Amino acid sequence: MAKYFDVHPDNPQLRTISQVADSVRDGALIAYPTDSCYALGCRLGSRDGIDRIRSIRRLDDRHHFTLVCQDFAQLGQFVRVDNDVFRAIKASTPGSYTFILPATREVPRMLQHPKKKTVGVRIPDHVVTHALLTELGEPLLSSTLLLPDEDEPMTQGWEIKDRLDHVLDAVVDSGECGTEPTTVIDFSNGEAEIIRHGAGDTSRFE
Repeated sequence: MAKYFDVHPDNPQLRTISQVADSVRDGALIAYPTDSCYALGCRLGSRDGIDRIRSIRRLDDRHHFTLVCQDFAQLGQFVRVDNDVFRAIKASTPGSYTFILPATREVPRMLQHPKKKTVGVRIPDHVVTHALLTELGEPLLSSTLLLPDEDEPMTQGWEIKDRLDHVLDAVVDSGECGTEPTTVIDFSNGEAEIIRHGAGDTSRFE
């Protein structure tokens, strides 16, 4: 049965955020809100968490996982970013964008695309997510909470708890967030390629 954490959307309770972070450190798979929609998250090196996310979403090994980062300093530890790409990403973050970039050695091989050796990264614009990342001190390995054969992610924490109680360890509920996943931009070849049109404006990348 998943623990249920009710978090204030504008002033998240530090004690509750600390409890969620401790759960992640202990290997928990959580559902949590972002500036685009709810996501599944676990600790960066958790093979069990990765396997469970793949099972819930029925993902194959070509799926790009995302490292949800607190800031650029953290992001720069896990992906290689040249100056031109840096400026483009900097102008769009924090926000509802996921960027696919070449992974550094800090990224476990099991998270990298098997052929491209890339990984997704993002810096969300969400108070609760930022508080959790600050407390955790490392990125969250994440994937959009979009169930197989469904067109839109779930938007209510109680609904997620009700439907996924048996496969999650915790649900962080701070009220409704968006219904649209992030816009995905592939910069792995140095040029912007829009992989998915989502919540983020794509005009600057077209």
